[in-house]
Amino acid sequence: MPIRTAVSVLLWSLVLSLQGCATAIVAGAATGAVMAHDRRTVGSFVDDQAVEVKAAAGIAADNQLEGQVHINVTSMNGIVLLSGEAANTEARDRVLSQVRTIPSIRRIHNEIRIAPPSAFGNRSRDTWYTTKVKSRLLFTRDLDSTRIKVVTENTTVYLLGLVTQREGEIAANSAAHVDGIGGVVKLFEYIDKP
Repeated sequence: MPIRTAVSVLLWSLVLSLQGCATAIVAGAATGAVMAHDRRTVGSFVDDQAVEVKAAAGIAADNQLEGQVHINVTSMNGIVLLSGEAANTEARDRVLSQVRTIPSIRRIHNEIRIAPPSAFGNRSRDTWYTTKVKSRLLFTRDLDSTRIKVVTENTTVYLLGLVTQREGEIAANSAAHVDGIGGVVKLFEYIDKP
């Protein structure tokens, strides 16, 4: 290989590897920024990430669920939201059984509908609604939107987070004004229980 070609390959390899580092640095900085506003402990934050990964991996690895389910797993301070579709009650119950075995889960909200797994178009629409709700919350007065996790499934918006009752009401009222959504479900954990 000519030296010029070898140098070019080496430079491109270096650039590509540095791009990966930059991505890791940016992702790490973004996680740090979220953690700065998050009311969860670092341990709870890590546990929630682990719950989501373990649950998704377990569902994906189960051959009996292949083609039968589309499940989203969201964990916030040990409270898990399962949303999506299962083709039948047996598939839904199998998902629930798997997720219940994961340590550090305090409560499960089962919002899995009995229906054929949703099409890509429906999922894209739900992603668009989530973006619209997050954008609206970002500009809502008296609310730190980084403390609210938004999940949309079949046009229903689920709100999770460690919030005060006032923050929860502000967030829910703001989200309810987004055109096209089918409803808002508050799954907050309140830090100022009466």
